[in-house]
Amino acid sequence: MKKKTAATPAAHSEEETSWLARLGPGVVTGAADDDPSGIATYSQAGARFGLNMLWTVLLTYPLMAAIQIISARIGRVSGRGLASNMRRHYPRWILHVTVLMLVVANTINIAADLAAMGDAVRLLVGGPARWYAVGFGLLSLGLQIFIPYHRYVRVLKWLTLAMLAYVAVIFTIRIDWAQVGRAVVWPQASLTRDYITTVVAVLGTTISPYLFFWQASEEVEQMKSQPGGKSIRKEPGKARTELGRIQVDTYVGMGFSNLVAFFIMLTAALTLHAHGVTSIDTSAQAAEALRPIAGDFAFMLFAAGIVGTGLLAVPVLAGSAAYAMAGSFKWASSLEYRPAMAKEFYGVIALATLGGMAIDFLPLDPVRGLYWSAVINGVISAPIMVVMMLMATNRQVMGRFVIRGGLKVFGWLATALMAGTVLALAVTALPLG
Repeated sequence: MKKKTAATPAAHSEEETSWLARLGPGVVTGAADDDPSGIATYSQAGARFGLNMLWTVLLTYPLMAAIQIISARIGRVSGRGLASNMRRHYPRWILHVTVLMLVVANTINIAADLAAMGDAVRLLVGGPARWYAVGFGLLSLGLQIFIPYHRYVRVLKWLTLAMLAYVAVIFTIRIDWAQVGRAVVWPQASLTRDYITTVVAVLGTTISPYLFFWQASEEVEQMKSQPGGKSIRKEPGKARTELGRIQVDTYVGMGFSNLVAFFIMLTAALTLHAHGVTSIDTSAQAAEALRPIAGDFAFMLFAAGIVGTGLLAVPVLAGSAAYAMAGSFKWASSLEYRPAMAKEFYGVIALATLGGMAIDFLPLDPVRGLYWSAVINGVISAPIMVVMMLMATNRQVMGRFVIRGGLKVFGWLATALMAGTVLALAVTALPLG
């Protein structure tokens, strides 16, 4: 069982002396971004529009990295998560609407991810996909409840290696890199409703609200797990070291995430789209469609990657919802606490996970909704990002560590991009004539 107290100094002596060992929140957050629903979205984009969506992944990298660095800095500088800061400094209705949308979207996302994982196992070994999904859900829930954060985060770090499956897939097919380069620099974009909707879905998958809440909260967790850990505002002498670590951690994590997303989209474009397969509803369907085109090995790598990334993403989705709810209502919240010390926090984790499992048994198709959950994420990201940017430039929140310069510029650019794509989606949705 968990203990409320943080790990002892001895347990963290190696972590304290190894700078690289302290990387984690950014790497785990980036890897969680390529969850099974994200894999399906990137596969759909590649299958439907070929190479003409690859530019979105490259465009989003500096913007995604900037907004995630900002969320991490808010957590580490203030010593509080995003929801806690929103509760202290902004109108309650903004907080409650934001958190409600986040919890609903995350629960649907969990359902889609668990269903995709179950389907992937069924493709690999046969058997009942729904019960595999239940097993994965219970496994994820048990790990979060019974393993302390400083140990559990090591499990999540190792799970990031599952993403290498999508790097490996690209070596099983032939690629005309000159053609790929031309498509990235000069894509054949269009202003059709389908194209813009797909752009919003890709952006909503890449720049997602649950990632903001998770990384800010994990910085707080990492701070608390260190002996005598304090926020940067209370211990400014650590600012240079900690903010530098956050920057490198996040750039590495988001770079890894976007590289994998690029390869998934490229694989779908060069195999599925090139062979006339332009409609992909699920990540498992994308894996299955690969088999006759790219061979059994590519199929197995793709399917195994779905399981690995799902095991990483489900706890991030449930955990970010719990951190947001706990921050909203001033509940005790830490993955280091025993369940008895943070009943409401673990209750939200359980409800989100079990709710996702239950959706998979309803007469609905939860996986069909994952594409639209990505679109919804894109829509709700814009107002959340506005609040985050106001927070990061607010001295009441950040003290003298408010963001400046390039980070501030790229943060607002990311926010404007999300708002612009949502506006474009709204315009294309209007009836014509």
